[in-house]
Amino acid sequence: MRNLEEYRGLFTVASLGLILILAVPTLGLFIRVPSGSEKFSELWLLGPERKAENYPFNVSVGESYSVYVGVGNHLGRSAYYRIYVKFRNETQQLPNFTMSEPSPLPPLYEFSFVLSDGNVWEVPLTFAFENLLFQQNFSLVKDITINGVVFPINCTSTWDSDRNGCYYQMFFELWLYNMTIGDFLYHNRFVWVWLNMTGS
Repeated sequence: MRNLEEYRGLFTVASLGLILILAVPTLGLFIRVPSGSEKFSELWLLGPERKAENYPFNVSVGESYSVYVGVGNHLGRSAYYRIYVKFRNETQQLPNFTMSEPSPLPPLYEFSFVLSDGNVWEVPLTFAFENLLFQQNFSLVKDITINGVVFPINCTSTWDSDRNGCYYQMFFELWLYNMTIGDFLYHNRFVWVWLNMTGS
């Protein structure tokens, strides 16, 4: 009798184990387990030594400056990206993060590239100013040279006596190709560098 009771207990345990094994795939239909990885894109800007330091700030006519712009793809798929380079003074509109809208300013320069999941893309960008006009309380940047190409901008800035300078901002917007609409959409990411035009 003792052997029959042992077999009955073993049979019950084995049956419960088999039921659990068979039930696991069915439970997966009703219980959602977090995937553990968030889908996102990175956008960054580095200084001339490819570090997060020594960014150009006090800029002068006739000098060349450089930064590195980069993107990391963590979307779980290959993606077609575009980066727009834009230039503004302190009063012109930046992208709206809350509304996920790009700046209405026109792009001066662009990079387009395809990046597979888990990879990064990084490229140098050089810029310089040749035509800069200073008046009593404002400056006028007539054009900017980006990677050897001259772009007219005619952008003015008022002298800031608290910070001793005329301030401008070069910024980089990240756009992502949307296959549903067949066009690029602003990807709600941008980085920037402040520039103080000294005029010297």
